Amino acid sequence: MPPHSPAAGPVAHPTVLVVDFGAQYAQLIARRVREAHVYSEIVPHTATAAELAERSPAAIIFSGGPASVHVDGAPGIDLGVYELGVPILGICYGSQLLARDLGGTVDRSGRGEYGRTGLRRTGASSQLLDPVADGGTAHDSGEDADNDHSEAAGRSGTAPAESVWMSHFDAVVAPPPGFEITASTPDSPAAVIEDSRRRFFGVQYHPEVAHTPSGQAQLERFLHDICQINAEWTMTNVITESVEAIRAQVGGARAICGLSGGVDSAVAAALTQRAIGSQLTCVFVDTGLMRAGEGEQVTDTFRRTQGIELIHERAADEFFDALAGVTDPEDKRKIIGEKFVRIFERAAGGITDARFLVQGTLYPDVIESGSPTAAKIKSHHNVGGLPDDMTFELVEPLRNLFKDEVRAVGAELGLPAEIIQRQPFPGPGLGVRIVGEVTPEAVETVRAADVIVREEISKAGLDGEVWQGFAVLADIRSVGVMGDERTYARPIIVRAVTSEDAMTADWARLPHDLLEQMSSRIVNEVPGVNRVVYDITSKPPGTIEWE
Repeated sequence: MPPHSPAAGPVAHPTVLVVDFGAQYAQLIARRVREAHVYSEIVPHTATAAELAERSPAAIIFSGGPASVHVDGAPGIDLGVYELGVPILGICYGSQLLARDLGGTVDRSGRGEYGRTGLRRTGASSQLLDPVADGGTAHDSGEDADNDHSEAAGRSGTAPAESVWMSHFDAVVAPPPGFEITASTPDSPAAVIEDSRRRFFGVQYHPEVAHTPSGQAQLERFLHDICQINAEWTMTNVITESVEAIRAQVGGARAICGLSGGVDSAVAAALTQRAIGSQLTCVFVDTGLMRAGEGEQVTDTFRRTQGIELIHERAADEFFDALAGVTDPEDKRKIIGEKFVRIFERAAGGITDARFLVQGTLYPDVIESGSPTAAKIKSHHNVGGLPDDMTFELVEPLRNLFKDEVRAVGAELGLPAEIIQRQPFPGPGLGVRIVGEVTPEAVETVRAADVIVREEISKAGLDGEVWQGFAVLADIRSVGVMGDERTYARPIIVRAVTSEDAMTADWARLPHDLLEQMSSRIVNEVPGVNRVVYDITSKPPGTIEWE
């Protein structure tokens, strides 16, 4: 794999390592840490203490996980981690592991707790739950004001319980030596455990989810007050450091940027232009797999608002020829990724010293494509789909950012809302929204249906709530009746999700009348379609895109 840019790496910042024990919310924990303006990365539970120590973490957070600490093969951690002198916060499974490893007792307390649960304080003072003596630091969020009942009055056991979000069967029933119990629930006698001397903490609930109202304030107390980490991870700093790193990497050479029309590549281009100015040329490859009217919109918007040199390569026939007869989604992504690179190489032929390729690769792309911290879910065309013999050196200034952070960077750079708020669109385009062979006819079918889905969502005023809404063309046929005649045609799957960063997503609860209108229009206006279904699968277990 070609080298990627150091521009994405905020190596100078204090780093919190989130150890992933297979939790659905590991990525959410990392995002919540960043929302507290502290840089975070996800690492596997198989990392050794020495490997973690090499990263010089300012703190370590153990994620939750689906396993029991008692079962054979349950994920664990190198016990040397506890000797690193680094503050540790264990969440759910992470709290149970912390307690078990250090001599506490984890058992089934009678029944599990799932969903909202009332947390009551014990008489012990708590570094994690109590605001600091002066009423809070500059880092405390306003959420504390709604949870004052969890302070001194709550220690009497008579105050209303604080709402937290639980998802567990095992529980810590006796803390390790040196720990105090500072809060409990009806089925978790040691719901919060603390060893203030070693700065080890465990919570049985999930502070990272919105259903725990004071959870973000507790995370910020851990990060800022207990670990003494400054709130310095800001998008302004990211821009400054990325610009410096891009300049250091590219020097006086030329670079080209693969501009797809999405927010990621647009922000990467704007960031690189700030760094190297006229040394950058953008290449927009019209693959024939774009949404309706998108090619013209992208080129017009970028030329008009950014003033960057832009080459418009029309290459639909090349992509369709390369994809002929291909049905495997991994093969599709790799073919599309390689074709992009070959076109960029061709475009670079007329640009002096174009040694660098700028991409809008994000942290979720890296994780899903397979990294040292995660199994491969699918090869993103700009990560696992790149050819090994590519001659470019990659510049990836967004490689460590989540989607919401990229939008914030774009706003700081002054990009227009029509670019920043554009609905996410996969780099391989409609090619991964067609299950089966990608043909011009199939693309026209899914493109026409996609227009209807997005139009109806917009008419309903739901653009701000739906993260992505689109159509998928399935490679099956079903019997229908239209005009008193039998049909045997393909179905359109409507997919609409809500999300914050694309790492996890929930299916959007669209009104039934809206779904009915979409279905009616698609069946009546899109030739070759006689059935519409709605995908109600969350991520996980599904992914947002079908391929």
